[in-house]
Amino acid sequence: MPERRTVALVTLGCARNEVDSEELAGRLEADGWQLVEDAEAADVAVVNTCGFVEAAKKDSVDALLEAHDLKGHGRTRAVVAVGCMAERYGKELAEALPEADGVLGFDDYSHISERLTTILSGGIHASHTPRDRRKLLPISPAERQQAGASVALPGHADATEQADRIPADLPPGLAPASGPRAPLRHRLGSSPVASVKLASGCDRRCTFCAIPSFRGSFISRRPADVLNETRWLAEQGVKEILLVSENNTSYGKDLGDIRLLETLLPELAAVDGIERVRVSYLQPAEMRPDLVEVLTCTEKVAPYFDLSFQHSAPGVLRAMRRFGDTDRFLELLDQIRGKAPQAGVRSNFIVGFPGESEADLAELERFLTEARLDAIGIFGYSDEDGTEAAGFDGKLGEDVVAERVTHLTRLAEELTAQRAEERLGETVEVLVESTGSAADDEPAAGRAAHQAPETDGQVYFTGDGDAAGVAVGRMVAAKVVGTQGVDLVAEVVEGPVGIEEAGR
Repeated sequence: MPERRTVALVTLGCARNEVDSEELAGRLEADGWQLVEDAEAADVAVVNTCGFVEAAKKDSVDALLEAHDLKGHGRTRAVVAVGCMAERYGKELAEALPEADGVLGFDDYSHISERLTTILSGGIHASHTPRDRRKLLPISPAERQQAGASVALPGHADATEQADRIPADLPPGLAPASGPRAPLRHRLGSSPVASVKLASGCDRRCTFCAIPSFRGSFISRRPADVLNETRWLAEQGVKEILLVSENNTSYGKDLGDIRLLETLLPELAAVDGIERVRVSYLQPAEMRPDLVEVLTCTEKVAPYFDLSFQHSAPGVLRAMRRFGDTDRFLELLDQIRGKAPQAGVRSNFIVGFPGESEADLAELERFLTEARLDAIGIFGYSDEDGTEAAGFDGKLGEDVVAERVTHLTRLAEELTAQRAEERLGETVEVLVESTGSAADDEPAAGRAAHQAPETDGQVYFTGDGDAAGVAVGRMVAAKVVGTQGVDLVAEVVEGPVGIEEAGR
C-alpha cells in the first residue's frame, strides 16, 4: 500500500483564516492526505497567508521562506502559499517569491488536493491574476445568495461540488462543517474554543482598507449551516464558539433580515455542550438596541463588544469614510454598560491618518480616557495598495506617526491596566484553557467573558489548579484578587462549575 501524502497547514492572520485552514484540511483529509503538525514532517507545507497590513505581509513572507528552508533538510518537497496575500497579489507574489512552489487563490480551494498533487509531482499551476472580487457578486445584497453558488467563498458551501465529495464513512474528527451543503472541516487543534464563520466579505468602503477588494462583497451563511457547524464542534469538545466575519453586524441583510443575528444567538447558546457564544467584529455605526439587548441579556452569550471604532475625531472618521464621534461612541458604551455593567469592550485605533491634526489626536485621547475599554490596539497608518487613502494629501511623516503610536500605546496600556483593576473583587466565569506547569512555575489560565482569544489578556489562577479541580474545558467561577496589566489573577471560589451549570 503506497504511503499517504502528508501536508501541514501553517496559519497566519485572523480567526477567519483559521477557519479557512480547517476547511482546507477537511478537503485534503477527505481526499486521502495525512495531516501533520510540523512542516518539516510534511511533503507539502501550505502557508495560509495574511494580506491585511505590511507587518502581516512580512510575517507571511517570512513563514514561506522558513518553510522553503526545510526543503532538502527534512521531508518537505513543496511550499505553497494560499490565503489573503496569495489572493491579493497572485502572479506578482509568485514572481517576487520564487521560493514558493505555488501561489493559489480562493478559486483553487475546491480543487486544493488536485493543485497540491500537481505541484508535488513537479508540475506547475499558473498563479491567478488578481481581480476585484467585489465585482463578482451583484450590488444588491438580496441578489447575492443565488449568485454566490458560482463564486468561490472560503467557508461557504457549494451543494453540487460537495455532493460527490463527502464520503459515507468520515474519519474521526472530520465532518461536514455545515451539513451536506458545506465544505468539510477538520479541527487543527484541541482548544475548547473554535471560530465559526458567519459571513464573508464586506460592503463597507473604508478608505484605508483593501480587504473588500480581495475578500469580496458581503455574503451571509445560512443560519442552519452555522447551527449545524456549532453542533458538530460541540460534539468535538468545543465549549466556546467565536463568531467571525468582516462585519457581524451586517449578518442577514442579504437573507432579507438585518436582525437575523438577534434570532440566531439564542439558538446557538442553546446548543448542547456549548457554554459560551462570543461575537467579534461589530461596527459601531450599525449597532442597534435589540442587538445590544441580546448580547447583554442572553444566557451563555458573552456580554462582549469588539467594536471597530478606529478613531473618534469626526474629521478623521469622515476621511476614513466612517461614522460617529467621541460623544456618540460614549453614549453607545453607556447603553451597553447600563444593561451589563461588567461587559467587556475592546477596539483598535489607527493614528497618523492623512490630515490627522494635534486636535484630532487630543480628541482620540479624550475618548480613550473616558471609554474604559478592556483592550486597546494602536496601529500607525501606512498606505495600502489599491486603497483610496493611499492617494490622499496631508500624509504625516513616518517619525510623526511613530511618535503618536508610542504616545497612544503608553496611554492605552495605562488605561487598560486601570480598567483591569476596576474588576478587583468581581466574580468571573473562566473557561480554563491550560492547567499550567508547577515545574515551570506556570499557573493554570483561562479567559473570562470579557476576554477573547489572543487579543484581550487572560485570567491566571492562584494556588494549585489540580487541587481546585481546574481542568481544560471547564467553566470555573473565580474571584479576581489581583491584576498584571490587562491580565487578571483570580482564585477559585466554588471549585469547578459543572459543564451543564456553567454560565448560569
